[in-house]
Order: sequence, then structure tokens, then C-alpha cells
Amino acid sequence: MQDHWEFPGGKVITGESATAALRRELFEELGIEIAAPRLFQRIEHDYADLKVAIDFYRIDEWQGTPAGAEGQQIKWVGKNSLHRQNLLPADAPVIEALIQQ
Repeated sequence: MQDHWEFPGGKVITGESATAALRRELFEELGIEIAAPRLFQRIEHDYADLKVAIDFYRIDEWQGTPAGAEGQQIKWVGKNSLHRQNLLPADAPVIEALIQQ
């Protein structure tokens, strides 16, 4: 969705586990190698033209310096500022859960 921020991530390739996809996507998008991903929340969201199921993970340890490896902008935002960002509608339950922590 144009003009919206997104959490980094992507699609699982056939035959790939969710955590393997997470490792691959974060390396491709941010140039980092992650350690010990923890499932944070699983959501389903219906957009007008698409139904999505998304696994959100917490990553507390990584190697490398996160950067937009595919030319995209990145920014760090404190959890209490997330609701003021123009994030995708599917992210709303995750934002609320993060704020409650």
C-alpha cells in the first residue's frame, strides 16, 4: 500500500519454514543476521482485495547494522510512537500489543 510504512518481512517460499523465511527476508531487506526469533503475534486481516495471515516475531539480537538493503527507507520508532506512524491497517493489533508491554 503506497505511502504506508511496513514492518520488515515477506512471503514464505514453498518448503521454507516461517523462521527460515524470516531470516532470509531480514538479511535481504536489512542486511542483518538474526538470533533467537520469538513469535510475538499471529494475525489475519481482510483488506478489500486480499486476505493476509502474518506472523510477527520479536528479534532482540542480530549481527550487522540494519540498512535499507533494497533501497528502501528505514527508521527506528519507539513503541509509544507507533500509533502516530502511517503503518498498514493489519499492523494495528501488533501496535497495541507492543504498547501494552
